[in-house]
Amino acid sequence: MMDPMDIVGKSKEDASLPKATMTKIIKEMLPPDVRVARDAQDLLIECCVEFINLISSESNEVCGREEKRTIAPEHVLKALEYCLIAGYDSVLGFGEYIEEVYAAYEQHKLETMDLRSGKWSNGAEMTEEEALAEQQRMFAEARARMNGGTATPKQPEPDQSLES
Repeated sequence: MMDPMDIVGKSKEDASLPKATMTKIIKEMLPPDVRVARDAQDLLIECCVEFINLISSESNEVCGREEKRTIAPEHVLKALEYCLIAGYDSVLGFGEYIEEVYAAYEQHKLETMDLRSGKWSNGAEMTEEEALAEQQRMFAEARARMNGGTATPKQPEPDQSLES
């Protein structure tokens, strides 16, 4: 039997999560005196990947039923609810977290809303010129932080080939 990951051309390592990040998350969730064996960490990471695969697949089906081509956050939320209704909750136990997921999504929407224009600030609707101007503004802010708070425009470096 063919492994489902082989169908999409990805190895198990390609469809994983960063071990260092996952280890940090695991350790932050546990009391400081609790240790987790490496094979248990690997198993937790595999479980997270399987959960993401399940929700992604269900989200894709919700998206397809709505005849959309892009999975939106609402599709993910509907997929979570579907998994709850379909009985996955008795196995996975995330039914009690759906309200928290909705609350986190609402908070995210508030944080990403551009209050001046009332539009989402994810950059997707920016023109190339607007994106370039935003990039330059961000570079200037970063330079200002690096220079101790003074914004200095970047000067072109002198051409070394002209000096002898």
